[in-house]
Amino acid sequence: MTILRTVSALCLAYVVLGCAHPQSKGKTAPIKVPLEPPVAQEPSSVLPPIPMGPATLITQVTLLTADDARPSIANGWLRIRDGKIHSMGPSPAPTAAEGEKVINGRGGVLTPGLIDTHSHLGVYSSPHVWAHADGNEMTNPITAGVRAEEAFWPQDPGIERAVRGGVTTIQVLPGSGNLIGGRTVVLKLHPRRSSRAMRFPGAKDGLKMACGENPKRVYGKSRKSMPMSRMGSLYLMRQKWIDARRYRQKWAEWQKNPTKIEHGKTVPVLPPKRDLVLETLAAVLNGEILVHIHCYRADEMLLQLKLAQEFGYRVRSFHHAVEAYKIRDILAAEGVSVSTWADWWGFKIEAYDGIEQNLALLSEAGALSILHTDSAEGIQRMNQEAAKALWAGRHEGIELTEHDALKWITLNPAWALGIESEVGSLEVGKHADLVLWNRNPMSVYAKATLVLIDGVIRYDRSVVSAPWSDFEVMK
Repeated sequence: MTILRTVSALCLAYVVLGCAHPQSKGKTAPIKVPLEPPVAQEPSSVLPPIPMGPATLITQVTLLTADDARPSIANGWLRIRDGKIHSMGPSPAPTAAEGEKVINGRGGVLTPGLIDTHSHLGVYSSPHVWAHADGNEMTNPITAGVRAEEAFWPQDPGIERAVRGGVTTIQVLPGSGNLIGGRTVVLKLHPRRSSRAMRFPGAKDGLKMACGENPKRVYGKSRKSMPMSRMGSLYLMRQKWIDARRYRQKWAEWQKNPTKIEHGKTVPVLPPKRDLVLETLAAVLNGEILVHIHCYRADEMLLQLKLAQEFGYRVRSFHHAVEAYKIRDILAAEGVSVSTWADWWGFKIEAYDGIEQNLALLSEAGALSILHTDSAEGIQRMNQEAAKALWAGRHEGIELTEHDALKWITLNPAWALGIESEVGSLEVGKHADLVLWNRNPMSVYAKATLVLIDGVIRYDRSVVSAPWSDFEVMK
């Protein structure tokens, strides 16, 4: 909970009180840093209420739920109320209520909406020109205070194209040119004029970190500045986490003593000077921001886990992680998810040991496998990418089901973003973010025919409509 503490007429500070970091269970709860004041709200015309679709009954569909308790329902139905899944089950479907919209699925397949944990839509928008390159603030290797939300362009035509491929939620990240590139944002793909109006309600921000070749190339190779090496990268990261820990302590000390006695009177003590970089890192230390790390090599992932343990935060997901299969037992034991491709490899030295069985081997070991895209084009066919990784695993004798592969693009990414209680599977009470496919989505011939977000139809293959973006060509 955030409370406003009045220090003086000219000095206001916001104090955040909360629970201990998950790793300090059983210990005294740390005093939280009074982080930034609440972000100023935009005009109500820019921030309309969260849209909720009409009462809807979908019939004659196979439900692929991504829920381990009930993976599929043949010849089923699903009912939507107030933008959420109200009920579902096998035929016969209930009688439609008065005024209820009925959608005949005609034997299609209904799944949860797809979720991409790694997207640069809106920050590297189409058309791909310099004017739209807003994903990397490559002026300092550590820019934790910048926010992808404030670079996101809602008119990117790639957004609607992603929805047509069945994607309903994305995490937009800064690029990987910096060691700590800034805050990520989780968005629902409703067409909106403002990125803030697209934010997934209640979703935490993430922190984008990166190791390996990219920061070395940007700073060491191109600018002859630190980091030039991997040891330099870890040095800079460690130094900044030390600074963040001290910053948090300064605010904690001020919180305990915001006033002092001077000449027999109680007078306010000025709070420490705000630092947006350290403020973000302090929020990570408090468990308020989830950590996502661009990291290819197995040894570097282990170094990042060591760094996280040293400073008391947790890694939520390693991204790209083409060598994750080499340490899959450790990742499973640590509860760290892996967001990776089906088959990208070999485009730089640290990607040479990538294999097509990465996702499958991680799943077999009990680690949380996630298929991401990192691509404005690949995000349009996430179902096919998951199918490729499924086939690669099965071809090598790894026992996997289509249910496992569906979770790679639905429930598992929802967990990585901290929204698994809201989306990612077909369960009563979850958001009605749904995709109706003309056949099994693991088929190369599968096409999304309907896409609903919060019960609102955002794509209907049978209807020709004007594009969302002024930069899209009307067909």
